[in-house]
Amino acid sequence: MDKMLKVFKALSDDNRFKIINLLLQNNFCVMALAKRLNISEAAVSQHLKILREAELVKGEKKGYYTHYTVNRDMLDNISKCIKKMADNNN
Repeated sequence: MDKMLKVFKALSDDNRFKIINLLLQNNFCVMALAKRLNISEAAVSQHLKILREAELVKGEKKGYYTHYTVNRDMLDNISKCIKKMADNNN
């Protein structure tokens, strides 16, 4: 339950939700995300830190840059937990 709360808190921020949606379409580095969201690279880095701590994104170093991807297994686990909660309340 604590892990789910951490995930929901991470996704409750508008920019972090947008980052997840962008990363579901393609892998991006901090600079590319900052340009697409029109926010600073420092802000993107802080958002990614929270998303990494919630295990929603993973980073892979490619040369000088780290490219981020969505941890789709975590999204799948969270969706199953929500489904189970919904089924238990019927």
